[in-house]
Amino acid sequence: MSVAFTKEESAETASETLLPDRPISPHPNLVTEAGRKALERQLQEAREAYETAQQLDDVNERRRQSAVPLRDTRYLTERLRTAQVVPDPVSTETVAFGSTVTFRRADGRVQTYRIVGEDEADPKAGSISFVSPVARSLMGKAVGDVVGSGAQELEIVAIA
Repeated sequence: MSVAFTKEESAETASETLLPDRPISPHPNLVTEAGRKALERQLQEAREAYETAQQLDDVNERRRQSAVPLRDTRYLTERLRTAQVVPDPVSTETVAFGSTVTFRRADGRVQTYRIVGEDEADPKAGSISFVSPVARSLMGKAVGDVVGSGAQELEIVAIA
């Protein structure tokens, strides 16, 4: 519908309310139990933000305030629909989805990350996605194994 037939103040206002969908990963949607709960919490927050925005009197402001929660609701609904909860690993012999792995880099830095689903990954908080290059190189390996090459070598020092 053309902006000329709406009560929008401008084409800019109309375009602000039509956000593109968040991209859905082509990878399986593996999640930990905590990741599933986080998706549910985020969906509830998005729905609440949308409901709050619907209370605004100004139609343009209501549309602006609704755009992000509406987009996030669509995304999170789909991610929950396709979520495959993976139980915590039963063994610490090899790195698996849900494992917390400590490794030493070639430059001597020691880092620890938990391998989790894409939506719950947060490297600053100590978690990386199972589809990240580092996680993929570590999966299936054991303590003492070295993966990568040259400056990118990682030696696994602990698995929890």
